[in-house]
Amino acid sequence: MNMFKELAPAVKKETVRVARMTAVCLVLMWVVFGILHAVMPEKVPFDYRVILGGLGGSLVAVLNFLLMGAAVQKAAAAEDEDGARARIRLSYSRRMMMQMLWVIIAIVVPVFHFAAGILPLLFPSFGIKFLTLTGKISKE
Repeated sequence: MNMFKELAPAVKKETVRVARMTAVCLVLMWVVFGILHAVMPEKVPFDYRVILGGLGGSLVAVLNFLLMGAAVQKAAAAEDEDGARARIRLSYSRRMMMQMLWVIIAIVVPVFHFAAGILPLLFPSFGIKFLTLTGKISKE
């Protein structure tokens, strides 16, 4: 894809950082599911549906961040301020639609556990907030 060749190094770097944070949160989520399953096996499952839901949700979360970075990069390079704003709004709408479609899929399709599929959508935000609080990302 041509979009990936044109990405700024900063967008690539931050997307990799978000992917790493999401992966760490995903493993922690699986550990929590495993512990809860050991304590309450009749209420909390830990099977292939939890694994697939987590993987799918994490993929959507990282893709959302990547698409946001690409849209911001293109908007920053635009000379027309109104066009840049329109591009950002359109990107936001498309990304929200993508996430809502995933939420519906995670709930409806039986190969995904709904909570394990939806929770990873929050991981990038949690990871960025954690790194900001610990001083690993500047608040500027």
